[in-house]
Amino acid sequence: MVNQMKTWRFEGLNWALFFEMSANRLENAMAAFRNGRCLSTDSNKVDEPLKVEEAETVDIPPPPTEKLLVLGGNGFVGSHICKEALSRGIAVASLSRSGRSSINDPWANNIEWHRGNLLSSDSWKEALSGVTSVISCVGGFGSSSYMYKINGTANINAIRAAAEKGVKRFVYISAADFGVANYLLQGYYEGKRAAETELLTKFPYGGVILRPGFIYGTRQVGSMKLPLGVIGSPLEMVLKHAKPLNQVPLVGPLFTPPVNVKSVAKVAVRAATDTVFPPGIIDVYGILRYTQPKSS
Repeated sequence: MVNQMKTWRFEGLNWALFFEMSANRLENAMAAFRNGRCLSTDSNKVDEPLKVEEAETVDIPPPPTEKLLVLGGNGFVGSHICKEALSRGIAVASLSRSGRSSINDPWANNIEWHRGNLLSSDSWKEALSGVTSVISCVGGFGSSSYMYKINGTANINAIRAAAEKGVKRFVYISAADFGVANYLLQGYYEGKRAAETELLTKFPYGGVILRPGFIYGTRQVGSMKLPLGVIGSPLEMVLKHAKPLNQVPLVGPLFTPPVNVKSVAKVAVRAATDTVFPPGIIDVYGILRYTQPKSS
């Protein structure tokens, strides 16, 4: 009985010493941390003050810059599109057969000008480098076969090349249906419609077709500026409210209202850069609607 009591007292003494030593160590450790020092893991001596190294800087590339390629960017509509895109802070390149525009305005110096022919793939595909969206204003008049080639084949080549390059959005400036005029310019309209079909096939989620009628605005011809709005603006004001006349057989499409080139440029750039802009065909009334200020 005596031996058991001694054993119990001996064990109790060990536990008391253990807790006392642990408490002292804990108190010393807390004091060391408060003084900016730490205990070594292999002994009870105090190490040098804790040094915190500067975090490593990781080079993260900036988000990809939006770059727009305008096919026919030195023309009447194309030049306004280039200017509109620049005003929105978008990097802009232009491709045309003549290369740099003759426009001497300061904004033209901020365009990346390329020279090439859409009917010859070897002469222009490098212009697609880094491009995220394309707007085509390519078109022309002449013989029926020539009109089909310029309005149709050239644009089809561009659409296919852009799709292969991974371009996300493609906007095509087509033309409104003018009824009887379609038969007089058969190659022109057949080419336009063939390009539209190709675009909707290759870009089902990012392809937009604008179908304006007569486009008016200030047109630069050399050093001269032609104010095409003198006629177009009054007609737009009258005919945009006469939409029912557009349904009259044969002559109805002739009542399609003209549209300002600035309106076409604004909608084209928005369609090319706004990922939520709906794909498909936008007629002249849709162009006018998209350019109207939103009611509060």
